[in-house]
Amino acid sequence: MEPCTVGVDLGGTKVEVALLDHEGRTLATERRATASARGPDSVVEEIVALVQGVLAGAGRPPVWGVGVGVAGQVESGTGTVLFAPNLRWERYPLKEELGAALQLPIAVLNDVQAATYGEWRLGAGQGADDIACLFVGTGIGGGIVSAGRLLVGCSGSAGEIGHLPIARDGPLCRCGNRGCLEAFAAGWAIGRRAREAVAADPSAGASLLRLAGGTVANVTARVVARAAAQGDPLARQLTDEVGRALATGAGAIVNALNPCRLIFGGGVIAGMPQLLEAVRRDIASWALAAPLAKVQITTAALGPHAGSVGAAAWARDLMAPAPEGAG
Repeated sequence: MEPCTVGVDLGGTKVEVALLDHEGRTLATERRATASARGPDSVVEEIVALVQGVLAGAGRPPVWGVGVGVAGQVESGTGTVLFAPNLRWERYPLKEELGAALQLPIAVLNDVQAATYGEWRLGAGQGADDIACLFVGTGIGGGIVSAGRLLVGCSGSAGEIGHLPIARDGPLCRCGNRGCLEAFAAGWAIGRRAREAVAADPSAGASLLRLAGGTVANVTARVVARAAAQGDPLARQLTDEVGRALATGAGAIVNALNPCRLIFGGGVIAGMPQLLEAVRRDIASWALAAPLAKVQITTAALGPHAGSVGAAAWARDLMAPAPEGAG
């Protein structure tokens, strides 16, 4: 039986495990809710049970190792989760604890870095050595591959594209700064801007309010997406604003990194596909001609499995033995 690798995508609300064969094909995935309230040791027990279950279902193949993508800041090398707000973890030695429980080699990185790696090796970034990924969901995360290497940075936190400032005096971001790309275009920011607009002009916001069940507090990015698809003028105005913000951020990314591909994913992009067209239309106002001429703007290919598949691919490339005669 050929060896496999396992990938784990660990977030505040769910954990997903993927099993990849030696060629990177996905053999199985399994997901369950994360019992983060019970503490990190309980979460590790959940991961162990999921990994063992997936391996048992595949006939217990030999395993090179396990890659874990965590929604938080990860210390390079040690695999310690420095801070994961949605899990409520601080300085938790995940690599050490999970390795002891599974008796397998473990590699830990940030979840969006894992998703980026997955898109590069097995998704929309295949065949390119320079890519940037922008995942627009409730928040905005990013990842970078440069000259064929995933950038993790000095402290492991490279790719915080969502906190790229695009307006000096812009809206307040959840990180505490003002004018971050996330404060304009993340799901939570779209919902906030929409609620402000509805409260300021209930007549213009009538369609949004109706879709939200008559309660301003229930106006979310998903409600805006539905209203925009129905042609509502206010929702269209709001999505136009988001598109311009994303184009501004995309221009800065293209100028700074000169990627061959700029890959967009996440729930907001899936729910508002017009945003990608806005980026393509408006990015020339912000990007320099030379890097813009070469970049391909496209959508992510791995969907919700990018994190687990990417973590498994990361583990495979780190841990699989080199072919005979290599080097």
